This record gives sequence, C-alpha cells and structure tokens, in this order.
Amino acid sequence: MRIVDLSTPIVENHFRWPVERRMLRNHDENNVQSTWAGWIAHGFTHMDSPRHVVADGFTTDAISMDMVVGPAAVVDVSAVAPHRPVTADMVAAAGAHVREGDIVLLRARWDEKESIDTEDFWRNAPYVTTEAAEWLRDAKIKAIAFDFPQDYCIRYFLTGEKRPPLPEHPTHYHLLRNGIIMFEYLRNMVAIEGERTFFVGLPLKLPDSDGAPARAIAIDGLKVGIAE
Repeated sequence: MRIVDLSTPIVENHFRWPVERRMLRNHDENNVQSTWAGWIAHGFTHMDSPRHVVADGFTTDAISMDMVVGPAAVVDVSAVAPHRPVTADMVAAAGAHVREGDIVLLRARWDEKESIDTEDFWRNAPYVTTEAAEWLRDAKIKAIAFDFPQDYCIRYFLTGEKRPPLPEHPTHYHLLRNGIIMFEYLRNMVAIEGERTFFVGLPLKLPDSDGAPARAIAIDGLKVGIAE
C-alpha cells in the first residue's frame, strides 16, 4: 500500500489567494508555539459544495464522508495541449473504466507544465467542454478532482472582469450544481500508478459553508472496491 499526497501547499505570498499567517504565541513568552492562519475557502486544494454556485444548493453540512472518500478512476487527459479543450471524446476514451459511484481524478498533469504561483497556470490551461462535463455527469460519478483550472472562464478572474453566467462554467454547472462534489487544484497525480486507486478527500469540518480547504490523498494498492 502506497500513499500519494495530492495536495497543494498553502503559501503566504500567492498572488491570487492571500494568506494571513502570524505567530500567535511563541516559546519565549508562552512556553508553546501557536500559528494563526486564514485564507479563502476556495484557494489551494479545496472542496466545493453546491452552495458555491446555487443559492439553495446544499452546504458542507450535507456532505458525508462516503461522498468524498472511495474508489477512484484516474482519467488521464494529459495529452491535451495548453489552451485546448478536454473534449467528451477524450474523456470517454480515457475513462472507459469509470464506474457508477466512482470518484474521478481528471489528470492533465498541468502542475508539471505551469506553476500555480504564476498567472500562466490559468491563462494557458486546458479546459473541460460542456459535452465532456455532461459525459461525466451522465456516468453518475459521485465526486471529481482536477489538477488544472477546469473551466475556461476561470482565467477571466485574473483581470477582475465580471464573472460570466453559470452555464459558462461547465463543470460547476453540469457537475457541482447536480450534487457531484468537486475538488480543485490538486497536484502530483502523476505519482498514481494505475487506472484505479482509492481517494481520500477530507474537507475541514466547516459547517454551513459553500466549500472548505481539503487534504487530498490517493492510496495505491488498497484493494477494497478498486479491483481491476
């Protein structure tokens, strides 16, 4: 059994996601060291709940552990070129092993091509088409994780432009809006060795929220429910 860390480190000087971190207590004055830290719930590796995009969508309170932990299918679309679409045909060809109730790890290996600390990570990224999002929805998966900024319009957020309507966010509209939990900004998916693994995505227990920071791992070699 082998554990693969899929989480992006939380750094203080990220240009998109400000992190406030300070020493609250130190050994000299308090005999203990305690760090205080705060950042947006949708920065770095995190989980989205449907409330993120739908006013009456369910919040983190409704997300049980069996919705974010379980057998996972690695759908490798890493052959896609920068700034090009991940199409339904690509997903169908790479995802023939996807089963109903799976968690899908959509792997573009984008973290190897651009640094998440730069604007190019968003500007040059591949993106999921409406048809590909519909294919994933119709496959009846329970959750999905991405290692690239998966909706084309996310790149607009860099310029402060008005955010486009929800249907222009294909994964948020067709997956998250329909109760398929999403994990964003994973990394190191290349370290997963097979087509199937066991995924553990543990969001912080943040009640009544539209999302939460998460620690994501894959457990290769865990045979429960992931037989080839």
